Amino acid sequence: MSCKVSFIGLGTMGYPMAGYISKTGHNVTVFNRTKSKAEKWLKTYSGKISDTPAEAAKDSDFVFTCVGNDNDLNEVTFGKNGIFKSIKKGSVYIDNTTASATIAREIYSYAKKNGFGFLDAPVSGGQAGAENGTLTVMIGGDQKDYDKASPVINCYSKKMKLLGKAGSGQLSKMVNQICIAGLVQGLSEGINFGIKAGLNMEEVIEVISKGAAQSWQMENRYKTMIDNKFDFGFAVDWMRKDLKIAMEEARKNNSLLPITEIIDTYYENVQKMGGNRWDTSSLIKRLRK
Repeated sequence: MSCKVSFIGLGTMGYPMAGYISKTGHNVTVFNRTKSKAEKWLKTYSGKISDTPAEAAKDSDFVFTCVGNDNDLNEVTFGKNGIFKSIKKGSVYIDNTTASATIAREIYSYAKKNGFGFLDAPVSGGQAGAENGTLTVMIGGDQKDYDKASPVINCYSKKMKLLGKAGSGQLSKMVNQICIAGLVQGLSEGINFGIKAGLNMEEVIEVISKGAAQSWQMENRYKTMIDNKFDFGFAVDWMRKDLKIAMEEARKNNSLLPITEIIDTYYENVQKMGGNRWDTSSLIKRLRK
């Protein structure tokens, strides 16, 4: 069944995600701070554009956001032209931003008091996952809102799951990023070691990727890491933002993240090398001396 959907934020991830919702037949209205990006989107997909988040969200059954951080999220929700100025009762708001669990809970509380649903629903899978409509979506919120929104979320996902109350999606994304940081550092060290040892690393990876060392990072990033190319996905700047959120949450729940804290400093080194926009596999650049 076709629904009225608004999508706020047409960045690297949001642009194709909104596109998949449109291609499924929903009536999509988009907003992006840089209007030219929204105009470009409209040349590729069916829908319309709005001048403010509030205008985009008006009368929508489902409202999606995918922006940069807590501050951006605050602006497009609680801001003077934010979606909360017009969002209708009975609708569901789904936030795909990677943000803090704190702001997710604040938005959930506001939604409950004002008669609409809210799901914090950060995604994993990177640019390729967004472009292929195969993202993994980690979701926090109420079952009834999840049941209502899941057919629309499914437009751009290959796996989604309600993982608990509000904030659980963001907390799960923190787990995801913590795990990825360790995996990428281990893969970087392994590939660099193999190159220094004179091994043909493409052949080595062909073998070990079928065993216990296998990971998504290995399967999807080993070749570009060997080739010293790092423009294939999630940027270092964004990874540091995500790790900062995770480390702040760890201080609140008294969990230890010793390796994550070290790897965050490694990513800081990569930034100092000019790698702000390199993808996260660029950790290996530190080792190539």
